[in-house]
Formats: sequence, C-alpha cells, structure tokens
Amino acid sequence: MSKILKADQMNKCNGCFTCQRVCAGINHKSYSDDESAIKIRSLGGLATGKFHAIYCLACVDERACAAVCPTGALTDREGGGVIFNSKKCIMCKKCAEACIVNAVHFTGEHTLPIICKHCGICVKYCPHKCLKMEER
Repeated sequence: MSKILKADQMNKCNGCFTCQRVCAGINHKSYSDDESAIKIRSLGGLATGKFHAIYCLACVDERACAAVCPTGALTDREGGGVIFNSKKCIMCKKCAEACIVNAVHFTGEHTLPIICKHCGICVKYCPHKCLKMEER
C-alpha cells in the first residue's frame, strides 16, 4: 500500500521551515527553499503563529497535472499523486497551471517541475510532528 503526505497537525507548526530545507537538500541537492516540494506559508503574518502547508494532496480520481501533460512525463502513482519522468518533460508548465492546490512549481534555477513524490523525508525531520505519512 502506498503512503501519502498529510499535514493535519499544522497547529503545532512554528515556521521553522525544516521540512522545506530537508526536502530541497535531499531531493534536489539545493540549499534554496524554492527547490522544496512542500511550502510553508504564514496565515496572516508571523505574529499570528499560524502556518499552512502547500503540498501535493495525492489526488486519486483525477490527477489534473498528469492529465494535461502532453508527453506523459507525469503518470499515476499507486495510492495517489504522480510519478515524474524528467526525460519526457518538455518544461511546458501545463502541470503547474493545472494543479488546483498550486503544489507544482518551477523556479528560475530549476527548469523541471518540482512535485512532491511523497518520500516522507519532510516528516522524518519535522521537529514538531506537524506532518505524517498515511497509508492509502
């Protein structure tokens, strides 16, 4: 059975951004938070202490990002989400435009899409246990 990322304990998040940094570092060999597949955003400023995670929700029924990919670079992942094949990607950015939660993105330095692969590395390093991997 596949596991997917869940961020259902964001009330514990203090905005340390460890999840972003470890994702970017391990998955993309980068020190830039821009290269992370998970994004932590403040809900109303740092003074509120409330944060929100933007990440792939592992769509099951209709994976909009894969549906619009003209080359088949994105294919269905068992249990939800997609598998990305960089050799087939033509960097058209249609996947980013189609994602309803804005979880697919491109950066200036990373010409290929950055998409969560539900590896769980962010969960492992989150010091406040805001994230978890869930069986689907």
